[in-house]
Amino acid sequence: MKSTLIKNAQLVNEGKKFTADVLVKDGRIAQIGENITAEADEVIDATGLHLLPGIIDDQVHFREPGLTHKANIETEARAAVAGGTTSFMEMPNTVPNALTQELLEDKYKIAADTSLANYSFYMGASNDNLSEVLLTNPNTVCGIKIFMGSSTGNMLVDNEETLEQIFAKAKLPIAVHCEDEQTIRDNTAIYEEKYGDDIPISCHPEIRSEVACFKSSYLAVKLAEKHNTRLHILHISTEEELKLFRNDIPLEQKRITAEVCVHHLWFDKADYDTFGTQIKCNPAIKEHRHKEALLQGLLEDKLDVIATDHAPHLWDEKQAKYKKAPSGVPLVQHSLQAMLEFVKQGKLTLEKMVEKMSHAPAILFNVRERGYLREGYWADLVLVDLSKPYTVTKENTYYKCNWSPFEGHTFSSSITHTFVSGHLAFANGAFDESKKGERLLFDRQF
Repeated sequence: MKSTLIKNAQLVNEGKKFTADVLVKDGRIAQIGENITAEADEVIDATGLHLLPGIIDDQVHFREPGLTHKANIETEARAAVAGGTTSFMEMPNTVPNALTQELLEDKYKIAADTSLANYSFYMGASNDNLSEVLLTNPNTVCGIKIFMGSSTGNMLVDNEETLEQIFAKAKLPIAVHCEDEQTIRDNTAIYEEKYGDDIPISCHPEIRSEVACFKSSYLAVKLAEKHNTRLHILHISTEEELKLFRNDIPLEQKRITAEVCVHHLWFDKADYDTFGTQIKCNPAIKEHRHKEALLQGLLEDKLDVIATDHAPHLWDEKQAKYKKAPSGVPLVQHSLQAMLEFVKQGKLTLEKMVEKMSHAPAILFNVRERGYLREGYWADLVLVDLSKPYTVTKENTYYKCNWSPFEGHTFSSSITHTFVSGHLAFANGAFDESKKGERLLFDRQF
């Protein structure tokens, strides 16, 4: 593998910003310091650029196997790398669902051959696969996924005894989708009575309501507290749910953690008028007050990580009426740039953004030797130009579905280089796919 010397970069790492050189050798960060003179196969002058640890996205849907008309691991990993995301953790609601160890390993085999980014895959839970779930290796798999509310893929776990057993016995982090199914069904019936089959998209946050989210998240927290489970609640979307989480202890000590997604920070209910079903997702994008509260919860460390829940569908599928339009938004290519807008606007510091997108996922999932700019760690690196505008177009959007809700938007920053495990996988708009990403490993003690 080529060695690379990055000169004069502005590093952002562990709460600090400082100018330094970084030597990358044999896939890892060999040296960080001023005026490094070691020889390297390639030298990058990073004067004026910021060097960040690669983004770790703990929630994506890359649709392979079984839904590859929408996306596949190869295309979506490329898009991720173009946006500075060097590692992803992918969900089990593919076809077939990843509900056995064999089916789970099938996904790892695909990624080993095709993924430009580093990868991990969740083991899926159902009402009747507890024995398979408990076989999952905690050092080679990121976590267990439970849908405590139905979403894309029909993997709802609603058997109370099954939930109790998983929460009591699981050794890995349990990541949960929390929306109360009965509340959603009752709300749907009300709106069907009023509108028939022509429910306006603006009703989505009332159907998949604050009450539905809180009720399910509350149940998950109570189960985790009862069994001392390592629980991670995905895509928090309401102000009310923030009261379920604490910020009085370090992240390393938390047994219950929470994620916020880019779209719940960026959009609010008023945006349905512009984007319609493009931004239909579960849980729903809600009123403006929730967006403001989520940002505050992030700043106050009640919300621990920023992710995307990247979930592509074909454009034609998304154009259907409300009830038939699938839920999910493609986001992984632009998550870093979106959050850099918050930095530019003064809503978030660069150091805090790096903490929530790189450091915290590494801590939360016990990812081995990634998520930081540290000597000896894998060289997952992103160079960004904070003063080079970037307009999103169809031509520079790399998702297989070939659309983005950000199309036409100009971000104030650009991703110039992305290193994945020491390999310069993306530079100035061009990919080098001669080396694939690595399987993520996890340091967990029991």
